[in-house]
Amino acid sequence: MRAVQRYLKGATEPTGAVERLYRLVEADLAHVNALILERMRSDVPLIPELAGHLVNSGGKRLRPMLTLAAAQICGYQGLGHIRLATAVEFIHTATLLHDDVVDESDLRRGKAAAHVIWGNAPSVLVGDFLFSRSFQLMVETGSLRVLNILSNASAVIAEGEVMQLGTKGNIGVTEDTYLKIVASKTAALFAAAAESGAVVAQSDGLREMALKTYGHNLGIAFQLVDDALDYSGREAMMGKAVGDDFREGKLTLPVILALGKASSEEADFWRRTMVQHDQSDADLTHAIHLIDKHHAIGATLSRARQFTEEACRALNVFPDSPMRRALNDLAEFCVSRAY
Repeated sequence: MRAVQRYLKGATEPTGAVERLYRLVEADLAHVNALILERMRSDVPLIPELAGHLVNSGGKRLRPMLTLAAAQICGYQGLGHIRLATAVEFIHTATLLHDDVVDESDLRRGKAAAHVIWGNAPSVLVGDFLFSRSFQLMVETGSLRVLNILSNASAVIAEGEVMQLGTKGNIGVTEDTYLKIVASKTAALFAAAAESGAVVAQSDGLREMALKTYGHNLGIAFQLVDDALDYSGREAMMGKAVGDDFREGKLTLPVILALGKASSEEADFWRRTMVQHDQSDADLTHAIHLIDKHHAIGATLSRARQFTEEACRALNVFPDSPMRRALNDLAEFCVSRAY
């Protein structure tokens, strides 16, 4: 119990819409927390130390909560969803460890990224360990469909990251390409987390698809808002430095929209900073000015709202209930956190 309490102290204190969902899955989430601690154990001390640095660093646990919520709204009474939610959290943590190495990010959730403390190789290898643990948990459910859903999501996430890597410094990236990347690297796990909860509950195909659609649209909205916050948010809110995407040369939607309305002089600025990666300390401020000038943050958030509305519509196959209302509120929270 003490170990679980220490783990829970690492989680972000849930507020508002997240808290309403948290309260509905709280008992199951406590079991997930305990299983995470159990499966992070290793005879190699560095593994639980490094993994625990990120796992205990204050995430909202949205993805595992989605699995628990999906199972609950489908009336599941077993324990398989605990293993699935734990697998989802391990997949997410592993991708963060790998991403921070690739992106050379110094901060994660307001703390030093693992690779800054232990180095790149240990971070990548511990990420691999967590991926392996996630697959063990999937197998333990005894469901080939669940294994197929989450293993496919893992492959799609990797494809999305490679796609994004190939667009760095390319100011010709279109909104469609950007959305394909987001659908892969972020929305795929949201969708799989929700769908797998319905599958383990042996729900009907209509409800499985509804939850998959909900998770997919929620994940896209979540990433759109994150990308908007990178040019308008507060470091304390984001858990990373404002402007990281700019410094890394990532072409996210706010920049793509600003580029679409850019003068020749502004296009030269984006080419110098994002393609040639010739940046001064004042360039981030100017980038934010251009994004604001062309109302790119508002346009990004407007698109995010469209995806949240689609997520909420997908839940119409379920009767009204506290869980359905909590999932609707969660979708609204994804956009409202930007204000």
